[in-house]
Amino acid sequence: MNAATPRVQFLFDFGSPNAYLSHQVLPGIEARTGVRFEYVPILLGGLFKLANNRSPVVAYAEIPNKLAYEHLEMRRFIARHRIDRFRLNPFFPVNTLKIMRLAVAAQALGCAPALVDAVFAAMWEQGRNMDDEAEIAAVLGAAGLDAAALVAKSQEPELKARLAASTQSAYERGAFGAPTFFVGDEIYFGKERLADVEEQILRARA
Repeated sequence: MNAATPRVQFLFDFGSPNAYLSHQVLPGIEARTGVRFEYVPILLGGLFKLANNRSPVVAYAEIPNKLAYEHLEMRRFIARHRIDRFRLNPFFPVNTLKIMRLAVAAQALGCAPALVDAVFAAMWEQGRNMDDEAEIAAVLGAAGLDAAALVAKSQEPELKARLAASTQSAYERGAFGAPTFFVGDEIYFGKERLADVEEQILRARA
């Protein structure tokens, strides 16, 4: 990264369908801008507690038109970007503590991209129960990852603390949900802001 290249971060939790949808779109932005997104695992449940926020399903439960509009925007985004494999997960909402710790462990072990692809696909394409340890191990094994090593690493106190710290840092920087993006210090929330994220990257590079 040279002086003209901004630091661009993607704060994500596997339990967010909108984070999955964003993950599908980021490679195109990377190709057009020449900037790589830094994937930052956070624990969405922890961030919700810090920010006094709730998921849209809960927050808009008594506002049916708002919830219907959220679903409409999701369908439009999926159609616009031709994301054909997306499926709602029958186990949603899923406790993502195990898999988010695994995301941090994968970064430490140098296999984060493969794990992120595999777990996002399991959650939002294959409808797997990613709170179940046997399912998690099967998904990692099918992706050619060392499930035992990843699980062992994820249980280390320092790794657990790292996830908690990234979640706290996200809140302190202004985040309240996922997906959240930072271009330098500029914050953007939601997949609908990805065009703004791309524009800001290009402005920063210019």
